[in-house]
Amino acid sequence: MSLLVERVVAKFFGTNCWIIAPKQGSECIVVDPGIGIPNLVTDIRECLSSFNLKPVAIFVTHGHLDHIFSVLPLQDDCGVDEVIIHKSDRDLFSKPERGLGANGLALMKDLGSQFGLPNFVEPNGIREITEDASFTIAGMKFELAHTPGHTPGSLIATIENECVVTGDTLFRGAIGRTDLPRGSISDMELTLREKISTLPGHLEVLPGHGEKSRMEDEIRNNPYIKAALEGRLQ
Repeated sequence: MSLLVERVVAKFFGTNCWIIAPKQGSECIVVDPGIGIPNLVTDIRECLSSFNLKPVAIFVTHGHLDHIFSVLPLQDDCGVDEVIIHKSDRDLFSKPERGLGANGLALMKDLGSQFGLPNFVEPNGIREITEDASFTIAGMKFELAHTPGHTPGSLIATIENECVVTGDTLFRGAIGRTDLPRGSISDMELTLREKISTLPGHLEVLPGHGEKSRMEDEIRNNPYIKAALEGRLQ
């Protein structure tokens, strides 16, 4: 299988919303619909229409506002039945401020004053993840791994042994911040050592921000993975 992978980049924070399907004209999954004004639905809709895709699930790599902002509007617009998130980040759907630092709180205040903010409530159909898991969605095999560090509930997803969606756990040449509320550098070191560095090198990396990479390149060149393997990330 050669997956169809498309990207919609949110205006705020440049969050990558990945749209992944087995092929054109099939069911798909939407990853991390971020912040747009009033939301990201129109942009996602355009991408879905271009490839005649039907979203059947939303996968949330972690609960930060720039990754969940458009979950509920997208669910309402497209009738998506299922939203996948880890238990430890689930409360951020209704209380996103719990995961934000000073800049994020300032952004919420600014957005609210300019455009108004939606009511933050849980979406319907949550599939709560509590541990590593494997299942099939939209005809594709998903292997989820719990990767705390950026947030306690961060997840990555290996899809059809072709690509890995890494959220803010792993970027091209970098990793996500651990200095925000709930972040943990010690958890991140363990995650990089046990969950990230062990991934197959052929996987294409689809990060939460920035450009794609390959796992073999990250394992070889990413300074944070190297530091974690040597026990000196902290």
